[in-house]
Amino acid sequence: MTTATKGERTRETILEEALQLASVVGLEGLTIGTLASRLGLSKSGLYAHFKSKDALQLAILEHGANHFVNTVVNPALGAGDPLASLQTIFTSWLDWSGQKMAGGCLFVTAIVEYDDRPGAVRDLLVAFHRRWIDFLAGAAKRATSSGRFRADLDATQFAHDFQSILLGFNQARRLLRDPDAENRAHRAFARLLADAASR
Repeated sequence: MTTATKGERTRETILEEALQLASVVGLEGLTIGTLASRLGLSKSGLYAHFKSKDALQLAILEHGANHFVNTVVNPALGAGDPLASLQTIFTSWLDWSGQKMAGGCLFVTAIVEYDDRPGAVRDLLVAFHRRWIDFLAGAAKRATSSGRFRADLDATQFAHDFQSILLGFNQARRLLRDPDAENRAHRAFARLLADAASR
């Protein structure tokens, strides 16, 4: 096991702070000056790790994706039963958006910022989102193969509906401050599972 260098540890600290801040102010709202000030670094010291704001934004997304995999994806992979796996994905995502990120899901924030802006950040977000939908659809297909879901289930539509519930929760929780947001999301998810279930 190798020990991280001081530079690697500093970069990790920068990305942890940047990830939380970007979830609140967005990738565009995140400035080198604000981030450096919060970390007690000089702008030049921060630039030594990220040569441009674009490079910092891409690094934040990659760092966020690693956190997302560890928080949401990996726990579901060990769930065994396909329905237990889907339930783990769901509850882990609510935790990711509601508890792990200071401003809600970073990727929801970033997609709103970059959906119509061509460039490397948008391309990376598109790649992440497609992998996420494929992951959800794959989980639905496993449930179908196991007999837990009906044979004629459209797995891609299931993934779309699953994602819609998550986005609705994020909006209700973050924008509307709805105290019942999580309960509403659980009820919607239960209906989605019931609709997909074997008859």
